[in-house]
Amino acid sequence: MTLSNAARRGRTVLVLAGAMALAACGFNSVPTKQEAAKAKWADVEAAFQERANLVPNLAAVAKGAAEQEKSILVGVTEARAKATSIQVTAEDLDDPAKMEQFQQAQAALGANIGRLLASVEAYPDIKSNTNYQMLQSQLEGQENRIRVAIRDYNGAVQDYNTEVRTFPSMIGARLRGAEPLVPYKSVTPGANVAPDLQGKL
Repeated sequence: MTLSNAARRGRTVLVLAGAMALAACGFNSVPTKQEAAKAKWADVEAAFQERANLVPNLAAVAKGAAEQEKSILVGVTEARAKATSIQVTAEDLDDPAKMEQFQQAQAALGANIGRLLASVEAYPDIKSNTNYQMLQSQLEGQENRIRVAIRDYNGAVQDYNTEVRTFPSMIGARLRGAEPLVPYKSVTPGANVAPDLQGKL
């Protein structure tokens, strides 16, 4: 009887020691940090979607521009369609090719919005339009939110990637088959910097 109690105690000690060893090896911290990065990615997606939602309003205001600006307007509309058609889910965050495709589409949309806003600045009747001024202010705020969301996502990715690549957490990461996540990088010079949308109103 005493022996079976000792054996039970021994098994309990082994289980506890095993649990502590797994915890020390990042068995729990790795998925926790991975989920944190995925949550931050959802914020990035939401910020880009909010910007895309502003484009139809921008297009409606810009329709008053001269005939030659229609090509820019078409470019914005097409870039928006492409940007919203490329989705990166939490499961794609370790796929560099998919991330680059998404980044390129978003950078193209941002560049086209900037071109349209710059061209509209040449038209005083549009520039003085209250809707245009409000939209310009919303876009500026949205670009800042995008920049903050990307910064927070990249911080979470750095935290997770450090965890899966350093000892002893790398042991738990390998046991779970965890892969490093891809940070959001600018694909064109300055794409990670919010454009100046203030203009001279």
